[in-house]
Amino acid sequence: MNQEYRVLLYYKYVTIENPEEVTQEHLNACNEMGLKGRIIIASEGINGTVSGTIEQTDAYMKYMDEHPLFAGTIFKIDEATEHAFKKMRVRCRPELVTLRLEDDVDPNVQTGKHLKPKDFFAEMKKEDTVVIDARNDYEYDLGHFRGAVRPDILNFRDLPQWIRENKQEFEGKKILTYCTGGIRCEKFSGWLLKEGFEDVSQLEGGIVTYGKDPEVQGDLWDGQLYVFDERISVPVNQKEHIIVGKDYFTGEPCERYVNCANPECNKKILCSEENEHKHLRSCSHECRVHPRNRYIAQHGLSEEEVQERLAVIEKELTR
Repeated sequence: MNQEYRVLLYYKYVTIENPEEVTQEHLNACNEMGLKGRIIIASEGINGTVSGTIEQTDAYMKYMDEHPLFAGTIFKIDEATEHAFKKMRVRCRPELVTLRLEDDVDPNVQTGKHLKPKDFFAEMKKEDTVVIDARNDYEYDLGHFRGAVRPDILNFRDLPQWIRENKQEFEGKKILTYCTGGIRCEKFSGWLLKEGFEDVSQLEGGIVTYGKDPEVQGDLWDGQLYVFDERISVPVNQKEHIIVGKDYFTGEPCERYVNCANPECNKKILCSEENEHKHLRSCSHECRVHPRNRYIAQHGLSEEEVQERLAVIEKELTR
C-alpha cells in the first residue's frame, strides 16, 4: 500500500552556465509544487533531497525529466508518512559536495568504476579488497558495511588529506568506496585515480540503492543509515539488524542521535533519552555549563536544578 508521502534523493553532474539564475527558477518551481527539501545547485550540477505527496513528487520528477539540463536524472525513492523537511531551500554553491581540491575532478571525465549492488557485494568479500567509507565519522558510527575502513574525519573535505596520511594501507589493493546516494563517491573515486590508485570502484546509487536491491537486500550492512533530513536514520539491511552505534556516555548499544546543546559545539552524539536528560544533552562539562545551553533554556531549568544534575554526574565520575 502506498504511503501518503515520498522522499526523493538524486544528483546529476552537468555543466550549468548560469547557476544563480537556475537556482531561483528551481526554488520557484519547487514552491509552486508544494515540495520541501534541500537542493544545491552549482556550475557542475545539482544535488538534492525533497519530500512531498506522491502527486507532488511525481510532478517534480516530470519537471526534471522535461528540463533541458536535468533530463535523465536518476531518483532514489523512499516512502514516508510525512514531510522529511520543514521548509524548501535551494542554494547556489561553488561545489555540489565540498572537497575544495586544487585540481578539481569532473566525474563525467574521470571517476571510479560503477558497481551494481550484487557486484559490490561480491567484491567486498574478496581478500585483496579494501572498502573505504567516504562519509563523515558520525555517519559511519551509526552504520556501515562490515569491515569497512572508518576515516577519522569530521568533514568530507578532510578525506583526501586523511588518505594521503594513510596511503600505505591502500597501496596495491582493490579499492571500493561508498556513500549515501553516490554523489560523494563520484568525485572521491576520481580523485583516488588521480592520486595514482589504479583499481578503484564505487557503489552505484550508494547505500540507499543497495538497501533496496531485491537481490542483496542490504546484506553485510550493520546498523542504520544516517540521512540529512528530519528522519535522521533509515534501515538498510533487510535480512538482519545489528546495532553498531554506542551510547556516548555508557557505551551501550544505541541508534539515537542528538546534537550537543551548546550551540558553539553542536556535536552529534549517540545517546538514549535517559542519558540526554541526565547529561543536559551535552557532550562535556564545559557544554553543560555553557551560558547558551539550549537544553536548559528549552526545559526552563533553574540554576538549582542544573546544579543538582551536575552533582549527580560528578558523583558518578568519582566512584
